[in-house]
Amino acid sequence: MKTNLSSTKHWARAIKRDVHAVWLAARDPRTPWIAKALALVVAAYAVSPIDLIPDFIPVLGYLDDIIIVPLGIMLVVKLIPPEVMNELRKTAANATEYPVSRMAAGVFITIWILSAALLVRLLV
Repeated sequence: MKTNLSSTKHWARAIKRDVHAVWLAARDPRTPWIAKALALVVAAYAVSPIDLIPDFIPVLGYLDDIIIVPLGIMLVVKLIPPEVMNELRKTAANATEYPVSRMAAGVFITIWILSAALLVRLLV
């Protein structure tokens, strides 16, 4: 049991580090443009304080945190040259502060408001 908790904590730390590394990759000139675009989307979503699917929705609320974000990170990492990604991971591991995307939060709030307005319009 202790091993599972330890490996889960290690996985969570690695994801947190990789989110930061992907955020850095989106701004690194050595990153290919397609990887930059995807990195920006994945990192902004991962560091946004608001999720597209809120966590209070049973099962689906955590689906993005457990599946979608790690899959996005894996795709971005495959598109970035390994030597660049290794350097960015080291930088992210040594960082004391992690990014927060208020712009991404604004996008998700807008999506929710527009969805609610559309739903109200359809029901009325």
